[in-house]
Amino acid sequence: MVNNEIMPSLFGADIGNLQKEVMPLKDLGIEILHVDMMDGSFVPNIAFGPTQVADLKKILPFQFDVHMMVENPDKFIPQLVEAGVEYISIHQEATVHLLRGIQLIKQLGAKAGVVLNPGTPVESIKMVLDEIDYVLLMTVNPGLGGQKLYPPIYKKIAAMKELIGERPIDIQVDGGVNNENIKACAEAGANWFVVGSYMFSGNSAEKLASLENALN
Repeated sequence: MVNNEIMPSLFGADIGNLQKEVMPLKDLGIEILHVDMMDGSFVPNIAFGPTQVADLKKILPFQFDVHMMVENPDKFIPQLVEAGVEYISIHQEATVHLLRGIQLIKQLGAKAGVVLNPGTPVESIKMVLDEIDYVLLMTVNPGLGGQKLYPPIYKKIAAMKELIGERPIDIQVDGGVNNENIKACAEAGANWFVVGSYMFSGNSAEKLASLENALN
């Protein structure tokens, strides 16, 4: 497990100036980038298919955490691992073969996560908890940037933490995370924080410092 890891989301960056916006984060101590993969079916938008992820992995010196917002995720997992992706999460709602997808990710050598939409109960993944490395709790509806965090999610984070118990599973939150709510997420039990719009809406060094200060 990793304590209080902040993961900037590429979906919040200016794609036309990606290297300019993202590369300075390396000097600020950021090690993992969150990459949203969207198919236009499971979620409204289309973003970062496996070929684009592979291209980005070649030019950005970070570990990648790929959040697969796609139907039938199994068919893309081998391509992502071949591209060098270290963390891959799949939606509980996107596949009828959740365990198979998790096992495929781990067999190929990456860390496996399961994602839950805001309305999906934590109990729905109870049977696979011993197979995964992390859980991603969506704090907004997936697929659209710039949304505000859904406040009832704090109780869900706490419920997930209780369900996990002593298992070495990280809890990641994604959606509307900023310096005003990151502490509440942490207090509820989260320790990985995906930050998109807030991180890239100004000076990234100042934004990161405000997030870290809020956590301390």
